Amino acid sequence: MKILKNSYLLLFSLIAFTHLTQAQSKAAIEVNFDQNIAAMKPIWAWFGYDEPNYTYMKDGQKLLTEISKLSPVPVYVRAHNLLTSGDGTPALKWGSTNAYTEDAKGNPVYNWKIVDQIFDTYVKRGMKPLAQIGFMPEALSTHPVPYQHQWKPGAKYSVIETGWAYPPKDYQKWGNLVYEWVKHCVARYGKAEVESWYWEVWNEPDGAYWKGTQAEFFKLYDYAADGLKRALPTARIGGANVTGGAAKYLDAFIKHCLSDTNYVTGKIGSPLDAVLFHAKGSPRVVNGTVVMDIRAQLRNMESNFKVITKYPQLKNIPVIIGESDPEGCAACGMATNPENAYRNGTMYSSYTAASFARLYALTDLYQVNLLGAVTWSFEFENQPWFAGFRDLATNGVDKPVLNVFRMFGMMKGNRVEVKSNRMYALRPVLDSSIRKPQTDIGALAAKADQSATVLVWNYHDEDKTGTADSVKVTLNNLPVKTVTLTEYRIDANNSNAYEVWKKMGSPQNPDSKQIALLEKAGQLKMVGKPTKRSNLKEIGILLPRQGVSLLKLAW
Repeated sequence: MKILKNSYLLLFSLIAFTHLTQAQSKAAIEVNFDQNIAAMKPIWAWFGYDEPNYTYMKDGQKLLTEISKLSPVPVYVRAHNLLTSGDGTPALKWGSTNAYTEDAKGNPVYNWKIVDQIFDTYVKRGMKPLAQIGFMPEALSTHPVPYQHQWKPGAKYSVIETGWAYPPKDYQKWGNLVYEWVKHCVARYGKAEVESWYWEVWNEPDGAYWKGTQAEFFKLYDYAADGLKRALPTARIGGANVTGGAAKYLDAFIKHCLSDTNYVTGKIGSPLDAVLFHAKGSPRVVNGTVVMDIRAQLRNMESNFKVITKYPQLKNIPVIIGESDPEGCAACGMATNPENAYRNGTMYSSYTAASFARLYALTDLYQVNLLGAVTWSFEFENQPWFAGFRDLATNGVDKPVLNVFRMFGMMKGNRVEVKSNRMYALRPVLDSSIRKPQTDIGALAAKADQSATVLVWNYHDEDKTGTADSVKVTLNNLPVKTVTLTEYRIDANNSNAYEVWKKMGSPQNPDSKQIALLEKAGQLKMVGKPTKRSNLKEIGILLPRQGVSLLKLAW
């Protein structure tokens, strides 16, 4: 009898588990188009990279053209090494412009040729610099030798900490360098154009990028800001682009700008037109599987938002997340860092969709004036195909992640209310990431005058494949009766050059026909054809794990 009872219990458990699994596989999303939340600000239209000389190279120009075309607003671009000494030859985590040298008598010699090439490439495409004032020219560094590093993937990060990372031997010359640079930009591009840019000083002064003290960085900032404002009083400058976990450093920087004595003027305060910080996730390999940590990146955002919002003087100040990524080293490929294997496929795509949606939610919660979040991901010229760098394209072929930004580019108007029975709430994600058995199936939706868009993702921190989930999207209060419905998709079979490349046999020297196929596969793909629908109330899709879908409704 006991055996029979246990058999019934086992059978009941199996039936219950089956029903639970079936219930979890069905997601119900409700979009309320009459409930506006806020403007659909294109906070995603910001990009950056370490290697500025890639900007005007073949694949760099191609990618910048694509990025500029996918955005409805001017894209801002941030690059390191704009003042670093050298001949302009790029290397991983390195670049140079040779903007500043000195003659035999120690007099400044300015050369804007290379930095002009960089900014010309942006401006020609309607893009704008988030111009980083750094790093230290060799002739100004207090410790100039050794100067250029020879870092390679797998080497210790400390290898990069050479002469460019030190304070200037003469702060007056540093301030005048900034003055001459900005004055030159005004002459070359016009006052109105340069007024539309943002400038910032250095990068992560709390970490490996700055070999001076905190006080020396504040002095560096004051002299840079003074030089910039002397050249163009209406130019906009901010800082401090600290690492994600350095909220205390950001706090000290803000206090300096608001209430400390300025190192140049002797008066109280320093110009602060924007506040900047970084936010990074932390993937790991667990039992052979890459496991992301979206929680870490979001916590960086929240901790720095808390610092900013405690200052009444900063209410409505522009906020820019100077680097916002799943982890910290774009040039570390998956060969040396297996946790970065997520970068080639759709894991990076779904993570990007899910994380930006939470960033919008955090922005609403803390009521900050977030202008942008810089995706520190570009391209690496003349590197192996799909080497696992954090990039948007490889050898001129777009990766799946770039197509998420193409989707974002179609989302206009106002963000509207979305509810989902399978979307993890913000606070649980901040507490424990997305680690429960069921995936995160959520949506971000927007409505404009003649269109509406619903971005749907199926994300989980574990980089595993799985069966497609059934997703029902209910559309409430569409303003018109007849719409044209188009679906775009990123998954294993759509908008995915990586899978096509693997099916080719992963060639490192693809021929021209193969490259043409890869370039086509890298573009955002439409599923089926646009269809005209009347009284549309519900859309059903099957969305694979780590897949992203955009439903566009036009009228």
